[in-house]
Amino acid sequence: MQNNNPTKLILTLYLPVLIAYVLINSPIISYFVAWFGSLFIFYTTILSPAAIIKTDLPIHKQIMRPIFLTQLIFAGFMCTTSIFYFMDHLGYRYLTEVNYGAQFKESEQTALIASCQRMSLLGHAALVTGMLIVQKSSIKIKSVKTFESDDFLIWLSIIVFGIGSLTQRFQGLSQIAIPLTIVGISCAAVLFVKGFNTKNIKYLGIGATIFIINFLHASLSGYKEPIIINIIVIACVFFPYYKKPILYLAIPVAYVLLYFLPTYNNTVRQSWGGEISAEEAQSQAFENFDSKNEEQIEDTNWGFMTKRLSEIKMFTQFVDYVPSHRPYYGWEIVENSLEGLIPRVFWSGKPNMETVSMQRVYDAGVAHQMSTVSAKTRPIVDAYLSFGIPGVFFFMLLYGMLVQHLSDKSEEIFGGYELGCVIMFNSIFQGLWRGNNFEFMFNNIFWGYIIMWVLFALLRTIKVLKPVFD
Repeated sequence: MQNNNPTKLILTLYLPVLIAYVLINSPIISYFVAWFGSLFIFYTTILSPAAIIKTDLPIHKQIMRPIFLTQLIFAGFMCTTSIFYFMDHLGYRYLTEVNYGAQFKESEQTALIASCQRMSLLGHAALVTGMLIVQKSSIKIKSVKTFESDDFLIWLSIIVFGIGSLTQRFQGLSQIAIPLTIVGISCAAVLFVKGFNTKNIKYLGIGATIFIINFLHASLSGYKEPIIINIIVIACVFFPYYKKPILYLAIPVAYVLLYFLPTYNNTVRQSWGGEISAEEAQSQAFENFDSKNEEQIEDTNWGFMTKRLSEIKMFTQFVDYVPSHRPYYGWEIVENSLEGLIPRVFWSGKPNMETVSMQRVYDAGVAHQMSTVSAKTRPIVDAYLSFGIPGVFFFMLLYGMLVQHLSDKSEEIFGGYELGCVIMFNSIFQGLWRGNNFEFMFNNIFWGYIIMWVLFALLRTIKVLKPVFD
């Protein structure tokens, strides 16, 4: 690990937080300071000479560790995407078209947005602080692969992907099914890359087949997230070998996703009513992309970027509601989340966690009970609802510590970065990339931890891994 001063680095992260709060009476300036503050943290912890990064691998070969991937996705989503909503609020559309009547006029909503952005920045700084506090300078590997060949990835991919796909058909097993399915997909992605690099037809064929089948399934789901996650995974596993092409493609691919995906998904969702099949809806979606529909596409996409890509509007509604109209929740949300860990077989009267978590959404007026929207909160929002600004710092600090510990533990027991971090950690705990409400996140962490140790025991039992003795 680079021999830099962690205390000095951590204190540096809070400099933009301090400036943003000093400028609290100038909400527009305060917002932009807070927004650029996240970019400052990205640079300071990843690219600057002061960054504290493990030296066992070159930086481009360890990008799926939490300080890189989890930080970029979590803070990128929570902190930087708000720029679209804020510019729309100030009268801009696509950063060029101006509504002169609203241009740079401050209002109560401006102050709310700035407040939420400051808390998002504080959460970002606390997240990274937690990672840096518990990050190990070197990981003591407790297992190594028994064989030089990566053939075990073929069987692991097929087995866990198959089990995951089967268990998804049974209600109540999603907390087991989803992580297992993702482990299979990650194995396939690694096989795909290995086959591509070594011209190994077996690895290439099996890896590409599983990955493409899953991608096609994701494209028919009507949800944007599975498609984006598949692209992130394949980009990350290719990055160590094709760094420049991936970097060159990043902006064009992001543009294509932002331009086409919202309209595409809206059209595919027509199949949800059962009137047409998902395949027919997909064909209609591709037909929509022509010059005649350009204005409609731009309207749909701007709505997506301002209201759904960024969730800061929802955050402002919670901040406006708590504590002005309702006291902070205290430990109530955490207690509900802990109750959610009890299997229903042991508690027949266990509340539905979806219903429990959505109640605070309805209470704050973020969504109506009669709507079909699932507007779940995110970790920073639940942290704020629990204890306000101190809650944001406390819970996000714990979040960062937990994410880093789970990643290091995965590398330790599975024998290194590729199997431990790339495949196991970033599959089983993929839900921690963006985070979810506390009820679902606690469940993901608890069952994910069990799945991690079960898979470890399985690989030890079938002699894929052998222990390392001191």
